[in-house]
Amino acid sequence: MNRRPLGRTGLDISELVIGGGFVGGILLQEDLENRLALYDRALAAGINWIDTAPSYGNGRSEESIGELLTHRPKEGHPHLSTKVRLEPGDLVDIRGALERSLVGSLTRLGVDRVDLFQLHNAIGAGGLDLDAVLGSGGVADSFDWLRDKFDVFDHAGFTAVGQPDDIRTIVNMGRFATAQIYYNLINPSAGYAVPAGWTSTDFGGLIGAAAKAGVGVMNIRIFAAGVLATTVRHGREIPITVDAEVAAEEARAARVWAALGDGHGTPAQAALRFGLANPDVSGIVIGLAEMAHLEEALAGHAMGPLSGEAIAALGPVWEKDVH
Repeated sequence: MNRRPLGRTGLDISELVIGGGFVGGILLQEDLENRLALYDRALAAGINWIDTAPSYGNGRSEESIGELLTHRPKEGHPHLSTKVRLEPGDLVDIRGALERSLVGSLTRLGVDRVDLFQLHNAIGAGGLDLDAVLGSGGVADSFDWLRDKFDVFDHAGFTAVGQPDDIRTIVNMGRFATAQIYYNLINPSAGYAVPAGWTSTDFGGLIGAAAKAGVGVMNIRIFAAGVLATTVRHGREIPITVDAEVAAEEARAARVWAALGDGHGTPAQAALRFGLANPDVSGIVIGLAEMAHLEEALAGHAMGPLSGEAIAALGPVWEKDVH
C-alpha cells in the first residue's frame, strides 16, 4: 500500500487507516479471534496506522486495541493515535484534564506512548472557542507542556469539525501538526469550492489550506457514517455537520450515484477512491463493521483514485445542493 507524508511530522502514513470508532464498530463488538484476523489482514495489506479515542465505547476501543497489541510482536505494531475531549468543567484545569485523559488512554492501550494525541472537541459553534484552544494556557500550550514534560506522545493534532473560520485559524497558526477533516462525495467542500447557499457545512477548501500550512490531513467520514457505503442503517449515523441527518444525506447520495453512474466499483469503493484522488489527503480513516468491509476497501484502494472525469461529472450535482 502506498504511503503519504503526514504533514510536517516526518511520518509516512498508509493511505488507509483503521478507525476504532463507534460507526464502524468492529473493534468494539467482535470477539478476539475476529479482531485479530482483521488486525493481521490490515497490517499484511500495508496499513500502518490505527486511530481511536476514549469516547469510542467509553474506552472499549482503546482496550480492544491494547488487547490486540499484546497478542502480536511489538516490532510489528502500527502507529497509534488517540484523542481527548474536554468537558466544560475541564477548562479550569486544561493541563490536568489532558494529562488524566492521556494517562487513561495509555493504560487502556497498554503502551508507553502514542504517535499522535488529538483534541476531539468541536471548534466554535457550541464547542471550544479559539481562546480556549490558542490562548495563553489553552489547549495548544497545554499540549506542548504535556509533551515536553512527559514525552509520551510525539505530535499534537485536532479534529476539524465545528466553525470553519475558526478551524482555518487553528490550521494556519501552526500549533497542531495534523487535522482530521470531514470530506466525502456528498460534502466535498474541504477540497472543492461549493456554491453560495450550500446546504451543509462549507469547509472552504480546508484540505488545501492544511497542506499549505504543513498540517497532515486524516480524512474522516469518507463513507458519511455509512450512507455512502450501504443502504443498511445501523443506528450509529451521528451527524457532525450541518443538515446532515440520515434522510438528507441519503438524498444527496442518491443524486451523486445518479450522476456518477456505474464502473467505479461498489458505492463504498467509489467513495473511498474519491478521497484517494486528493493528493493533499495523507490517509483516509475507515470504519469497519466486519472483515468483508476491509476486503472491499482494499479492493477499492487497488483500483486507484477516482478519475478526474468522474469527479467532474459531480460538479453539477454539488452546484444544485443549495437552499
